[in-house]
Amino acid sequence: MAKKKEPESADQAQEADQPESADQAEAVDQAEGVEVNEAALPEVDGSDAKVGRGQIDILLDTPVPVEVRLGEAELPVGELLKLGEGAVVKLDKRVGEPVDLYIRGVKFATGQLVVVGEQLGVRIREILSASVPDQSAEPAAADA
Repeated sequence: MAKKKEPESADQAQEADQPESADQAEAVDQAEGVEVNEAALPEVDGSDAKVGRGQIDILLDTPVPVEVRLGEAELPVGELLKLGEGAVVKLDKRVGEPVDLYIRGVKFATGQLVVVGEQLGVRIREILSASVPDQSAEPAAADA
């Protein structure tokens, strides 16, 4: 039995694993029980591309949940279990301090709580720039 020559480098080892021809590749695929067919795809030069806002309008009408964070509190489990109707949890923010707005866990703005008719609202005070470090919706995860 002939001894197989060991590859001298990682590139040679990778080349050794690849079939030398399309016939060999087909034989390997058939041996593994996989049927492989070549796909006939049309060539495209990009001149057919339609310019317009139709595609972006689909995204512009997509609703995105916005989370407004009033503040945070950290309580031991024992105290959480004692909470009942009428209990008050003191948050880390003071009255008048800006609230934080998040999209998909990423802080994107700060604002001020306002009353709009019978509902609460937020007046945007600052849109944060992309250069602001990522502030996740779960700051405790950063501490771990």
